[in-house]
Amino acid sequence: MPSQEGPSPEGSSRGEAPEADSAGTADGSGAADAPRQRPARRPQRQRKQVLLRLDPAIYDAIARWAAEELRSTNAQIDYLLRKALADARRLPGHARPHPPRGRPRRED
Repeated sequence: MPSQEGPSPEGSSRGEAPEADSAGTADGSGAADAPRQRPARRPQRQRKQVLLRLDPAIYDAIARWAAEELRSTNAQIDYLLRKALADARRLPGHARPHPPRGRPRRED
Protein backbone atom coordinates (compact mmCIF):
# COMPACT_ATOMS: atom_id res chain seq x y z
CA MET A 1 0.00 0.00 0.00
CA PRO A 2 1.53 3.40 -0.98
CA SER A 3 2.16 5.77 1.89
CA GLN A 4 0.10 8.95 1.96
CA GLU A 5 2.48 11.82 2.47
CA GLY A 6 1.88 15.57 2.07
CA PRO A 7 1.25 17.29 -1.25
CA SER A 8 3.14 16.04 -4.25
CA PRO A 9 6.01 18.16 -5.63
CA GLU A 10 3.87 18.93 -8.66
CA GLY A 11 1.38 20.90 -6.52
CA SER A 12 -2.31 20.35 -6.03
CA SER A 13 -4.97 19.90 -8.68
CA ARG A 14 -5.83 23.62 -8.42
CA GLY A 15 -2.54 24.62 -10.03
CA GLU A 16 -0.85 25.83 -6.86
CA ALA A 17 2.92 25.99 -6.67
CA PRO A 18 4.66 23.25 -4.70
CA GLU A 19 5.40 24.03 -1.09
CA ALA A 20 8.95 24.83 -0.04
CA ASP A 21 10.75 22.22 2.01
CA SER A 22 13.04 22.82 4.95
CA ALA A 23 15.95 23.67 2.60
CA GLY A 24 14.15 26.84 1.52
CA THR A 25 13.13 26.03 -2.05
CA ALA A 26 10.53 23.82 -3.65
CA ASP A 27 13.16 21.69 -5.42
CA GLY A 28 15.32 21.25 -2.31
CA SER A 29 18.40 22.89 -3.83
CA GLY A 30 18.73 25.36 -0.96
CA ALA A 31 19.38 28.21 -3.41
CA ALA A 32 17.20 30.68 -1.55
CA ASP A 33 18.85 32.19 1.49
CA ALA A 34 15.80 34.05 2.73
CA PRO A 35 12.19 33.42 1.79
CA ARG A 36 10.49 36.20 -0.16
CA GLN A 37 7.67 37.96 1.57
CA ARG A 38 4.70 39.47 -0.19
CA PRO A 39 3.92 43.12 0.47
CA ALA A 40 1.22 43.63 3.07
CA ARG A 41 -2.26 44.17 1.65
CA ARG A 42 -4.94 46.30 3.11
CA PRO A 43 -7.76 44.16 4.52
CA GLN A 44 -10.76 44.28 2.24
CA ARG A 45 -14.36 43.76 3.14
CA GLN A 46 -15.78 40.52 1.87
CA ARG A 47 -17.88 41.00 -1.24
CA LYS A 48 -21.20 39.22 -1.47
CA GLN A 49 -21.28 36.40 -4.00
CA VAL A 50 -24.53 35.76 -5.84
CA LEU A 51 -25.62 33.37 -8.54
CA LEU A 52 -27.24 35.35 -11.32
CA ARG A 53 -29.22 33.68 -14.07
CA LEU A 54 -29.36 35.77 -17.23
CA ASP A 55 -30.79 35.30 -20.68
CA PRO A 56 -27.79 34.45 -22.92
CA ALA A 57 -28.55 37.40 -25.22
CA ILE A 58 -28.52 39.80 -22.25
CA TYR A 59 -25.25 38.34 -20.98
CA ASP A 60 -23.66 38.64 -24.43
CA ALA A 61 -24.75 42.27 -24.71
CA ILE A 62 -23.31 43.09 -21.27
CA ALA A 63 -20.08 41.23 -22.09
CA ARG A 64 -19.66 43.18 -25.36
CA TRP A 65 -20.35 46.47 -23.57
CA ALA A 66 -17.85 45.55 -20.86
CA ALA A 67 -15.20 44.74 -23.46
CA GLU A 68 -15.75 48.12 -25.14
CA GLU A 69 -15.18 49.87 -21.81
CA LEU A 70 -12.23 47.62 -20.86
CA ARG A 71 -14.06 46.13 -17.87
CA SER A 72 -14.75 42.57 -16.86
CA THR A 73 -18.33 41.40 -17.24
CA ASN A 74 -18.61 41.22 -13.45
CA ALA A 75 -17.38 44.82 -13.07
CA GLN A 76 -19.83 45.96 -15.76
CA ILE A 77 -22.77 44.33 -13.96
CA ASP A 78 -21.61 45.96 -10.69
CA TYR A 79 -21.33 49.33 -12.44
CA LEU A 80 -24.81 49.03 -13.97
CA LEU A 81 -26.42 48.03 -10.67
CA ARG A 82 -24.76 50.92 -8.81
CA LYS A 83 -25.82 53.38 -11.52
CA ALA A 84 -29.41 52.12 -11.47
CA LEU A 85 -29.55 52.38 -7.67
CA ALA A 86 -28.05 55.89 -7.72
CA ASP A 87 -30.46 57.05 -10.46
CA ALA A 88 -33.39 55.74 -8.40
CA ARG A 89 -31.91 57.37 -5.27
CA ARG A 90 -31.75 53.99 -3.57
CA LEU A 91 -27.99 53.58 -3.32
CA PRO A 92 -27.21 53.10 0.40
CA GLY A 93 -25.09 55.86 1.89
CA HIS A 94 -22.83 53.33 3.60
CA ALA A 95 -22.07 51.48 0.33
CA ARG A 96 -18.37 51.67 -0.35
CA PRO A 97 -17.41 53.53 -3.50
CA HIS A 98 -16.68 51.58 -6.65
CA PRO A 99 -12.98 50.74 -6.81
CA PRO A 100 -11.02 52.85 -9.30
CA ARG A 101 -10.43 51.36 -12.73
CA GLY A 102 -7.05 50.06 -13.75
CA ARG A 103 -4.08 48.63 -11.97
CA PRO A 104 -3.57 49.56 -8.30
CA ARG A 105 -0.89 52.16 -7.64
CA ARG A 106 2.45 50.92 -6.38
CA GLU A 107 3.21 51.76 -2.79
CA ASP A 108 6.92 52.62 -2.50
